[in-house]
Amino acid sequence: MEGTPVDPAEIKRVAVREVSRRGVLRGAGALGVGALGLSRADPVYAATTGYDEAVGVNPERYQPPAGLAKPSPAKDAALAWINDNQRAVVQLNDRIWQFAELSLREWQSSLAVAEFLRQHNFTIDWGTAGFPAAFTATFRHGTGGPVLGFNGEYDALPGLSQRAGAATHDPLIYNYDAYGPTYGPGHGDGHNLLGVASAAAAIATARGVRQQNLNATLKYFGSTGEEQLVGKAYAVRAGAYNGLDAFMDWHPLPVTSVDWSPFSALQSTTFTFLGAAGHGGSPLGNRSGLDGALLLATMSEYLREKNVGPAGRIHYAVINGGGAPNVTPDICSIWYYVREGSPARLRVLHDKLMTCAGAAASASQTRLTYRLNSAVWNLLGNKSAAELVFDNMQTIGPPRFTSDDVALAKSLQRALGRPEIGLPDSIVPLTPPRPTNVGGPSSDAADVSWITPRVGFYAACWPPGVPNHNWAATACTAHNIGHQGMLSAARYMAATAVDLITQPEVLAKIKQEHQQRKAGVEWRSLIPDDAQPPIYQPPPDFLRRTGQGWPPRGITWPVEPIIAHEQLGTTGPELPPVT
Repeated sequence: MEGTPVDPAEIKRVAVREVSRRGVLRGAGALGVGALGLSRADPVYAATTGYDEAVGVNPERYQPPAGLAKPSPAKDAALAWINDNQRAVVQLNDRIWQFAELSLREWQSSLAVAEFLRQHNFTIDWGTAGFPAAFTATFRHGTGGPVLGFNGEYDALPGLSQRAGAATHDPLIYNYDAYGPTYGPGHGDGHNLLGVASAAAAIATARGVRQQNLNATLKYFGSTGEEQLVGKAYAVRAGAYNGLDAFMDWHPLPVTSVDWSPFSALQSTTFTFLGAAGHGGSPLGNRSGLDGALLLATMSEYLREKNVGPAGRIHYAVINGGGAPNVTPDICSIWYYVREGSPARLRVLHDKLMTCAGAAASASQTRLTYRLNSAVWNLLGNKSAAELVFDNMQTIGPPRFTSDDVALAKSLQRALGRPEIGLPDSIVPLTPPRPTNVGGPSSDAADVSWITPRVGFYAACWPPGVPNHNWAATACTAHNIGHQGMLSAARYMAATAVDLITQPEVLAKIKQEHQQRKAGVEWRSLIPDDAQPPIYQPPPDFLRRTGQGWPPRGITWPVEPIIAHEQLGTTGPELPPVT
């Protein structure tokens, strides 16, 4: 790496504070209960952090094993393909960055990734689990052998538009409105990098398999709507991930690291309050949907002190709060994410929110409707998988950044008021999860992890101190900083995938740990069987190009509208005039 050396301890300290994707389960320490004791009360906890304590993993004495990653001609071929095709990989990434398509509407992005895979001998099946923008790309060679899945995502986030490489907030798309300007969407979580690196790794692995005449099946899962925790949650329920021996996954972060920490379980619910519209200047008798939403928001804030544990999270967005102050809105929706350390705890916390929603409707004299959008489990980690990935990362080395990259990183850190420490030039040491629960992020890949072992890691794609879901991350995800992290991630993933194919004993160990961890826990989708996923109708040209019809099987279309039919409220009897 060129530029000023960076203290790895400072990099790790800032990143762990800022980046949620490495969230872990706590609760036991805060309650004064040992992890094994808590495991008996919550079997899902036993499968995650409690398992490590049960098998004697000591965080203070742990040393990762070496020599797991083996050199091989297949691995050399895979890595050579990535090195020889860097330009094509970067160009695809930057195209998807420019599309910046929101969840469940990634029409151009999914087509671009699918075409890239098709050009390299993958067959494409569209409409995984009924989602038009989802697809499964498959490569088979020989007979038998392991079946490996590769995670692909390509959705952007609202409001995070930013010019690539710009060191101050400068939205690429600014939507003027005299009363409420907004920014366009942007890849502030790096799913453009994620999807393209995984595709490159799958193609590179296929190259190694074909050149060395190995037996394997590779499946790239182009997943829609990850930012809304939708695509994989419904696809796992539909059986799309059945039959895998392992699932390869990664995510952009400010550091290059791997662990086997669990994420949080999450439920996504939209509450809609229906009332009666009227003039803001004569409000008596009006029934405001916005009042209902704001009352729920206020009550959920009051939940935090005495009803939300250390791993719990409640956060929300008001979706349609009215178009003008002088119109009392008769409809308003507020969208909630509720997170906890396990499905059982999630249910308890979400039930509290439901009680508040009913009270908000009663107090605002509105009618409440709600829908569960999605729900996911916490992640099931795998120590053996993490150790294999870490050994490959050590062998290949961290992303290499230039002095110009470091200068941009420091400018972004300065713009956000964070320490100007530049970029990491090392890999964060592998350490076991802490037996404490501080809460954290969620992913629909968590549901996949209960079906098959997840082999996951992280690569530095923006500077430490820059949080996910921030404009400064968007500035990096179509810049050399993000490109180098993406290319390193493709190398780590391809090298590890080749090891799983050429070292069956290593794959067997990972699968054995997976079975041992989830023993006594029956995974069952948190989404009711009759729940219809949130979905959007694609453009006709997309359906034509992908050979899909509309609506997908099992989808009721059009969706039944939610309409306010409430009467105006009474203002009481007429009072006699004052004499």
